Parts: sequence; C-alpha cells; structure tokens
Amino acid sequence: MKIMDRPEFRSKPKPLTCRPEDLIRPTVQRMAEKNYGAVVVIDGANKVIGMVTERDIMRRIVSDGRDPDTTRISDIMTKEVRVARETDDMTNWLRMMSNERFRRLPIVDDKGELVSIMTQGDFVSYTWPQLINQAMTMTRSTVSSNYPVFLILGAVLVYTIVIGAAITAAVS
Repeated sequence: MKIMDRPEFRSKPKPLTCRPEDLIRPTVQRMAEKNYGAVVVIDGANKVIGMVTERDIMRRIVSDGRDPDTTRISDIMTKEVRVARETDDMTNWLRMMSNERFRRLPIVDDKGELVSIMTQGDFVSYTWPQLINQAMTMTRSTVSSNYPVFLILGAVLVYTIVIGAAITAAVS
C-alpha cells in the first residue's frame, strides 16, 4: 500500500514547520500549543532540511544547559532526516523505521516539497489488523489439517492430569 493511500495521510493536520534560523523557545512554545512532538525544519522552497524532536530539545538544550532564547534551531536539529515520497510503499518504510529506530517520517510530493509527516503509530495501525488476520488464518489451517494430532495430544494431556491427580491422592 502506498503511503498516500492511508486514511491517516489524508486526515492528518499539516506538519508543524520552522526555519533553521528560528529560536528554540518560540518553536517549543508552538510545539506545546499544538501538542506536537516534533517540528520539521524547511528551507524557503518547502524542502526538508532537518527535524527537531522533544528528545533533541531535552538532550541538546536542557541537558547541555543551553539558552533556548539565543539558540537557533539549526544548532540542534537533526540534519540527516529520512524522507519518503507519498507514493512509496508503506510497509517498507515501517520496516526501516523499526530497524533504524526513528518514529517520525516527513512525506514529500514529487517536487520534494513537504506535504505530511507520518509516525510509526500511523503505520502500525495498518499492520495490526493484517497480522491478526494472518495469525487467525494460519491457526485455522494448522488446527484443521492437524486435527488428529491435536486430538491425540489433548488425550495425552488429559491422561497425564488424571494419572497425576490419582498418584497425588494415593500418596497423600
């Protein structure tokens, strides 16, 4: 499935953006007002050049004792940001996000301009129903084709419990 085909892609609010020259405090205030965990840093052509997350702020501002009123976004932003196209396969990106341990993925159009941001949670909401359906299908096919085996195993289990209870009662 393409990223652009996900319902979340169409219904998501516009990503929160800032410029590299912006200061940390006003940017964090905008993040807090909108309850966003990240801001995408864009240039004048709406191209992604970086990202700042809550974790970046904690590690590079709070922990380092930097002044949020004088520190610029460009001083703390992650510069090498993975960016997906809206026509990319969603499952491939979910795999990469999981393997490479990042949670937010800016999405660009065919001109490379930012159009959305997707999170691991957006992608996982798609895969859970598929995984549950696969597990149920596999269970049905395994149990039905191996019914005699499960019947014998069940009988052995019941026999073991009954004999164990009889021995325990005789010893007591």
